[in-house]
Formats: sequence, C-alpha cells, structure tokens
Amino acid sequence: MDPDLAFALELADIADAISLPRFRATDLVVETKPDMTPVSEADRAVETAIRERVAEARPGESVLGEEFGTGKPAGEGGHVEPGAGSSPRWIVDPIDGTKNYVRGIPVWATLVALERDGQVVCGLASAPALGRRWWAVRGGGAFADGRPISVSKIERLEDAQLCFGGLRTWRKYGLLDRFLDLASRGWRVRGFGDFWMHMLVAEGSAELAVEMEVNLWDLAAPRLIVEEAGGRFTDLSGRATANGGSALSTNGLFHDEALAILRPEA
Repeated sequence: MDPDLAFALELADIADAISLPRFRATDLVVETKPDMTPVSEADRAVETAIRERVAEARPGESVLGEEFGTGKPAGEGGHVEPGAGSSPRWIVDPIDGTKNYVRGIPVWATLVALERDGQVVCGLASAPALGRRWWAVRGGGAFADGRPISVSKIERLEDAQLCFGGLRTWRKYGLLDRFLDLASRGWRVRGFGDFWMHMLVAEGSAELAVEMEVNLWDLAAPRLIVEEAGGRFTDLSGRATANGGSALSTNGLFHDEALAILRPEA
C-alpha cells in the first residue's frame, strides 16, 4: 500500500475512535465560532489527535486544520489564510458536516489530504456513522471501502442527478436564479450537501454536486477523489482549484454546460 495512504488511513482510524463514540452523546459540548458556525468538543479533539500523531510520526510535515489553522491547538486557535508551503502538509477537516453531527444526522466525515509542492497527492473521507470510507492516491484511482469507483457515464444534463448544499448562499451572491435554472434542467435534485454529495458523484450515484461557499479543508480530499474517479472538480469560474470559494464536481461529461449556466457574470 502507498505509505501516505496507509498513514491517512491510520489518521482516519484515530479520528473515528474519537468522533463516533461522541456522536449523539447527550452531554456533547457545542459552541458557536465567530463566523456563527458550530464547533463541538469532538471537532477539536479529532484535530488535536491528528496533529499529535503527525508530529510524532512525520515531524517534517505540517498540518492545516479547520479548527486550529496552521498552529498547534491552544486556546481558541484560529483560521489562517491557506497557502501552499514548500514542506508537505496535511489538510484536515476534523468533522465535515458539524451541523449534522450536533443534530444527530449521520452524514459527517473526517477529511484528510496530503499536499506536496502545492498538489494534493492523497485524499480520504471517513464517515464512520455511515460505515463508509473513500480514498484516492494521485494516479492510482479512487476507492470506496476498498473497491474501485468511477463516475457515471450519463451524458445528458436532462438525465442527471444534482446535489447541493443549500440555497441561502445562492441568494447571497445573486445567483439563485441561475442555480434554479440548472436544477430545473436535471432529472432529480437532492440537497445532500457537504462531503457526501461529492462522494456520490465519485461513485457514480449522482452527476453534479455544487456549493457556493467552501474552504480548502472542505475540498482538498473530495477533489482528488472525484478526479481520480474520472470526474471534474472546479470552482464556478472553471478553475481546477481546491483553495476554497465555490465548487462544482461532475462526471465530466457536461461540466462545461453546467458552468455556462452557473457562472457569474464577468
């Protein structure tokens, strides 16, 4: 097995051992961050444990996480502006889907990706409450629960299933009408959201997944998994980036058509 993937799987095991026992715990401590999003004690505990293991096993590699930025967990930590460094770094979302997690909805995951020289080379999404795990190594294909996966071969937008994360941000950016236009052209629309919608695209259960506001730690692992499954993953301007902003993943067969409908005016 690729050594980076083996270590990512080890980190996922560590994360799952912390997050799953606290899922639906009646005494789970939840706070509100300055950006008005929730953070649970499990989010911080998972990221802390991952940081400690990386420091122990791979001291030359850094960590960028949602809860503590590029620094070590201390006090409230804090977000930093992501940017590729010269040394390898692990990009971590300790619990992607915290709002689901704190409401007892089992659609949440730990996202782990390894970046070298500005390129993600390994990505993993572990969703223990669903009993599912997806991963990819650059150039090695994508897998779910140990089996190879690939995007669907559906060629027409009219036959496609579209997943999305919510409607509020589309209104915020003045693009709600464009989103509804895209949605009305597809076969079926479901608001699955978060990491899961991109994994559905990667394993061929959906053809499009789109969201307007995401961060680097939300995208690094899912993008690689979708691309290694044969799909495309860009922002709404069409740039193949995982640095945050917006995100569109598709099976690749009508990606440009979807972009033409959604793309903001220049």
